[in-house]
Amino acid sequence: IGEFDNLFLVSVDASKMTGAPAPMMGRKDRRVPDEEDFTFPERYGIQAVRGCMVLEVRDEAGTILSDPALAYEEGGRPDPKGKRRFLRVALDPAQYAADALGRGSKLGTDVYDTFNLVVRRHGRENNFKAVLETIRSLMRGGAMSMYRSIPSWLMPVILGYGGDPAAASFSSPQLTAFAVKTAGVATPDDELDYGDTFIDINHLRESFPGCIVTVDGQDVTSDEQDASPNRKKYRVKVIEQGESKTEVVATSYPFPPRYNGNPIRFTPVQVTAIRSGLSPGLTTIIGPPGTGKTDVAVQIISNLYHSFPTQKTVVVTHSNAALNDIFDKVMARGDVDERYMLRLGSGEKNLQTASTSSHDFTKNGRVAHIFFRRGTLLEKVQKLSEALGVSGKAERGIDGSPSYTCETSEYFYFHHVKKRMDLFEALVESGNSAILDIFPFTAYFPDLETEGILTAEGAREKFSHIKAIFDELAEYRPIELLRSQRQRTDYLLTTQARIVAMTCTHAAIARAHLVELGFHYDNIIMEEAGQMLDVETFVPLLLQRGESDDSASAHSRLKRVCLIGDHNQLPPVVKNVTFSKFSRYDQSLFTRLIRLGVPSIELNKQGRARPELARLYSWRYDDLGDLEHVKTNDVFKKANAGLAHTFQMINVEDFEGRGESTPTAYFYQNIGEAEYAVALFQYMVLIGYPPEKISILTTYNGQKDLLHDIVSQRCGVNTPLAGITPGAISTVDQYQGQQNDYIILSLVRTKAVGHLRDIRRLIVAVSRARLGLYMFCRQSVFCDCHELRRTIDQFLVRPSKLQLVKGENFGMDRKVGDSIPEASLYEVHDVADLGALVHSMQQECSDKGEAKEE
Repeated sequence: IGEFDNLFLVSVDASKMTGAPAPMMGRKDRRVPDEEDFTFPERYGIQAVRGCMVLEVRDEAGTILSDPALAYEEGGRPDPKGKRRFLRVALDPAQYAADALGRGSKLGTDVYDTFNLVVRRHGRENNFKAVLETIRSLMRGGAMSMYRSIPSWLMPVILGYGGDPAAASFSSPQLTAFAVKTAGVATPDDELDYGDTFIDINHLRESFPGCIVTVDGQDVTSDEQDASPNRKKYRVKVIEQGESKTEVVATSYPFPPRYNGNPIRFTPVQVTAIRSGLSPGLTTIIGPPGTGKTDVAVQIISNLYHSFPTQKTVVVTHSNAALNDIFDKVMARGDVDERYMLRLGSGEKNLQTASTSSHDFTKNGRVAHIFFRRGTLLEKVQKLSEALGVSGKAERGIDGSPSYTCETSEYFYFHHVKKRMDLFEALVESGNSAILDIFPFTAYFPDLETEGILTAEGAREKFSHIKAIFDELAEYRPIELLRSQRQRTDYLLTTQARIVAMTCTHAAIARAHLVELGFHYDNIIMEEAGQMLDVETFVPLLLQRGESDDSASAHSRLKRVCLIGDHNQLPPVVKNVTFSKFSRYDQSLFTRLIRLGVPSIELNKQGRARPELARLYSWRYDDLGDLEHVKTNDVFKKANAGLAHTFQMINVEDFEGRGESTPTAYFYQNIGEAEYAVALFQYMVLIGYPPEKISILTTYNGQKDLLHDIVSQRCGVNTPLAGITPGAISTVDQYQGQQNDYIILSLVRTKAVGHLRDIRRLIVAVSRARLGLYMFCRQSVFCDCHELRRTIDQFLVRPSKLQLVKGENFGMDRKVGDSIPEASLYEVHDVADLGALVHSMQQECSDKGEAKEE
């Protein structure tokens, strides 16, 4: 339990429990689930329920555990004292008033002395209070409050009225007029800085098919250009000259050394998406599985960062995993200074696998990074001062720390460093050619004494290096002056950070605080927009007060809104069936805009899966093709070792007389499929597959729990595969947005298709695999489902029994399509057959291990 958590205080009286079972459902074969049973309070003796919000949590010593200052105590954050925790909470004022006036509990306010149980909901479901407060504040402020936060060019499109759904597109006349009158916004005819979007001139030309392309005044439309050894960046201007003729004028500029930059050779459609994201207005990007949605988002973020240095960009995702992925890719590029990146919330703690990044982008982590950088830079200033003879080592601290601060280093720069730089420039202009002799910082750069050569240009580069030290320290001066951790983090958020990221859940929770701080931003990019509720997408647009910034709208400073998602995959999760089906509350804003006809860009090349795996879901999209590397790279050409097919649907009959079962309502399990899936996982690991490259997915939480139990038994202590677990055991819904090389899938149901009838769930299920997909199910149930036929029919051309290839180990050289000798092919009859095979292989491994020990 943490600060700002919403809790439920429950009063339970065991003496008043009826102990009766839940009533039967209409079909008399299943009981009503507890969450839908109106008799639940009587059955369990629940007398009262009240809501509250946690204000602070203290340990037995009275220390506030959420105090950020604890992280900077000597020796790190101390461990909490004792096992008991004391919560200070804010009660629901309306409910408390009702109790006090006798309109609530019969006990009046004495009911608050009877609570003996605290209930906390899952964090993602626990943001209702923040969302409701946001809606209430907008309603209290009237229509103009919302209008000041949402740009005038976006409001009609979001609300669904107005004649032209393309009115918010960057090429519309309305946005062109907006761009002409607004600073920091480019018109469709202006030159845009694409930075390192293009790998070389050939890539630039290929990105604008059918266009006349000139680079630095040279026509490169038809001729293949020799790749220059020196990569360049490009500014590009697209000139529309009629329906059939478009001219692309590009200007190159040097590519900075010492950083990786963009490694992706973007397709023409991806470049179109990047162009739209850099332009003002609304951009909607549809990203089918494996088409590089995140790479496009990262490139837009980077280009905005470099093109508009005074603007702030907010990045919002549905999940913490997606946020981690974006930040990791941004940092891998190396061209975005991490001191300008900030992440709100601490949801990465809840991930099954921590981010591979070593950077801490939380507010406290950024403050810690700034103080570390400050110390490093002040040490350089101290050494420079000692090299110039301004100060000596005796002036350092007792522990050898620098004697300078950000403030005093600024004085040192103007009085000693800049004065010497100006004198050097004057001597060079007067004709003095002895550059090394007149260079004032020779003692600071010891390499100059060994090299003995220095040009005027080289000297100016070293001046730039020195000036960069003082420029960065000048940015840290306010952090040095502010004393409390809250003031420092608020300063980072409102002033220094240029890329601020959060989940949509945290946006709802933090909105009131951000508005109170005066937080402002110019661009917003939302990844996984197809998984966000309409209101979850809308709230991040309202994280700032609307005010005039001398723009055409005179209300909101928001200039670019970029929504990236896939409405053909799973929608937002709404547990209330009435809201979901009859109110269409499960329709995301992204999907609604697509249905309204708002112009969208659909990425059309996938680079994740083998072409035959991609065909399982590519039919769902207009023109989804394959990138060249999935056809030519060896990893995609190789067959899956020990398995006859790259994908298969394996029919699973009743195991020990049982198919699907439901220990509790909607908690579906299938022991036969679970055993079969785990046995296949064991087989693959035993022939050399890396276990982290295999994920086991299912369509129900009950089956997920059963899979966890079986894996813990089959790969538990004192087994040959002790400690080995798959890369993930998850449900299809929870695994959306992730991928792995090999996917083992259990569909569970044997009596009815269930919620897999929603084709979007099947699309997610079959699109998670890169190299192999093995699906266990009752074929007779799913083959008759009309909605799934386009995918299921592709499975049916292959055998319904799992086919293995004996004698092969992971890493062999068999290619997809190579003939398999009949003697090597082994057809598994059922789960018991595969279990026996795995047992014999494990026994063989154990015997080999014992022989080595002897």
